[in-house]
Amino acid sequence: MTSIISARGLSKHFSGPGKTTVVAVDDLTMDIEPGTLTAFLGPNGAGKSTSLRMLTTLLEPTGGTARVCGYDVAEQPAQVRASIGYIGQKNGAGQYYRVRDELLSQGALYGLGRVERRRRVDELIDVLDLGEVAKRPTMKLSGGQRRRVDIALGLIPTPRLLFLDEPSTGLDPQSRAHLWEHILALRERYEMTLVLTTHYLDEADQFAERVMVVDHGRIIADDTAPRLKAELAGDRLTLTVTGDATGAVQVLRRAAEDSGTADAAVVTTPVPEGTRLVAAVNHGDRVLPGLLAALREGGSDVVAVELDRPTLDDVFLTLTGRSLREDRHDVPAPGEEVVDGAAAGPPASPTTSPTTSQTSGARS
Repeated sequence: MTSIISARGLSKHFSGPGKTTVVAVDDLTMDIEPGTLTAFLGPNGAGKSTSLRMLTTLLEPTGGTARVCGYDVAEQPAQVRASIGYIGQKNGAGQYYRVRDELLSQGALYGLGRVERRRRVDELIDVLDLGEVAKRPTMKLSGGQRRRVDIALGLIPTPRLLFLDEPSTGLDPQSRAHLWEHILALRERYEMTLVLTTHYLDEADQFAERVMVVDHGRIIADDTAPRLKAELAGDRLTLTVTGDATGAVQVLRRAAEDSGTADAAVVTTPVPEGTRLVAAVNHGDRVLPGLLAALREGGSDVVAVELDRPTLDDVFLTLTGRSLREDRHDVPAPGEEVVDGAAAGPPASPTTSPTTSQTSGARS
């Protein structure tokens, strides 16, 4: 199967203070298959938005090559833009213009005829539940409604591939959940490939079929969320035992070693009930029954058991020694700007904007 995105050694450098060079993206090499949902996960300033902006032709790469929908991003930018949709971090619609008028203008920019334009706008207004607000100016919409308008703008050309840059940043939990319902429904309806950036762990974990963990401009892990968690983080077993815990420590350490974990250390902590033992294990649900039987045979009295499954934050912590939750307010990389607390790449030139919802405020 031909990849819908293929990048080889893609990089982007910006000029830093004192004539220094800052590497925002370094050696981005990947292939993405059609029909998949791929998430770039990482802290602000990691290079996620810069990567998307190169793949959508809004930033010229410093080095490397990339083909999107079969077209070279450097040599055939117009063909790339005609094949994709892009929803940036900023709201794309002009705040003084009515929702329906904005969508019709976007259709005109894509060269759709009047009949086709109206048909497409009516369809998207219906699919995205925008009927009640279609005649309102966007400045009077809620944050969730504005993001749905942004998605509609990006879907006007019926793209094979849709890029979403931090689609739910700044939304409350209810609006985020509602937005994702629409995104997933649209993906199924139009059979699109989705590529998104996010620093929300739950989004990448729950919705993405493939997660690329990005840090300091490089992809440091690339797999499904379950495999990343199983191979790089492991489960955590917590036992509370009464009396002398020496035997229980040995049994737990042996069980951790047998599970194949890289670190079989057992951490002990005195608690009112006795001693709490904590160890990392692989496939904790399989280890636990045999472990409890061995502890009973050894005379250990277990009064409490906890099995914690790993998160993608545990994966990031294993890879970098830092928590992704703590890094969410990092200073953005040079050449990027902060938009509602999230890093975005350098503003796009007006000459490259007509086919993206980020800059869809142009009028017809």
